[in-house]
Amino acid sequence: MTHNPVLIVEVLDALSPQAGAVYLDATFGRGGYSRAILEAAPCRVIAIDRDPDAIAAAAAKDMKDEFKDRLTLIHGRFSELHEILSSLQLPAVNGIVFDFGVSSPQLDNADRGFSFRQEGPLDMRMEKSGMRAGDFINTASEQEIANVLWLYGEERASRRIARAIISAREIAPIETTLALADIIRTALPRPKHKGIDPATRSFQAIRIYINDELGEIKSALPAATACLCAGGRLVVVSFHSLEDRLAKTFLKTQAALNPRPSRHLPDVPPDASGGAPALTLIHRKAITASDAEIASNPRARSAKLRAAIRTDAPPLLDPWLDEVA
Repeated sequence: MTHNPVLIVEVLDALSPQAGAVYLDATFGRGGYSRAILEAAPCRVIAIDRDPDAIAAAAAKDMKDEFKDRLTLIHGRFSELHEILSSLQLPAVNGIVFDFGVSSPQLDNADRGFSFRQEGPLDMRMEKSGMRAGDFINTASEQEIANVLWLYGEERASRRIARAIISAREIAPIETTLALADIIRTALPRPKHKGIDPATRSFQAIRIYINDELGEIKSALPAATACLCAGGRLVVVSFHSLEDRLAKTFLKTQAALNPRPSRHLPDVPPDASGGAPALTLIHRKAITASDAEIASNPRARSAKLRAAIRTDAPPLLDPWLDEVA
């Protein structure tokens, strides 16, 4: 199956693959970005993924056969990228690309339990280990469930949905994706117009919580900055507002662009005590998909790309870790 990764033209433009360089694809998935990078220049790609299925997939094996020693596949979390690169005796790389969130193969496989559109077990674990979504839904308190839906899904009806979940599980355990989706839909008023499914935000929230996705991002972005050589490029593609908020705040912090006092005013330049910027932004604003790409790939609708170039200054401190949810 041909896989068209989101914003691939824009990713390659920001990453600018060069001959002889080494790049890290921190979220391999189906290998779309890795393939594009390897085809763009005679370079090397280190690709990691926390999902063992991604590394073991036929597509990954075919790419290894095709690109041989130019592609290295590793099962691991992108928060561990510093340790992974150190184990390969690579103190620095020329570029790093992230594609946050769930991958298409995970959504397409009903047995993984990520999708509310297909019947499957309430799993949602990217690594196939640890607490399942069903474990959380069937044991957490009403307050804990409401907090997760609000913090990670920005779901305004979080308390109502949590009450509905507690009431349903008192009758029988909630064991499948469709069962949970129906409970959520029943708890919410019927939408006046066709739009996103009422279960969307809740499923995203539970998935993000189960896999500690925001914690992974908070660890990975500083590690990525530290592992880039001077002139190296950092490219981040996100699909969720919380992911993009983390990326935006981190990149601006490392670019020494202080928060503006008003959105109508320009960014405040760093003062003398702020330190030299560790990153230079390639784009001032996030890059989004064209209408043509959205028409051919609806998943691109919510995608945002942010990118920066590494300077030779040391990374700045990261107060954003405490300021951003």
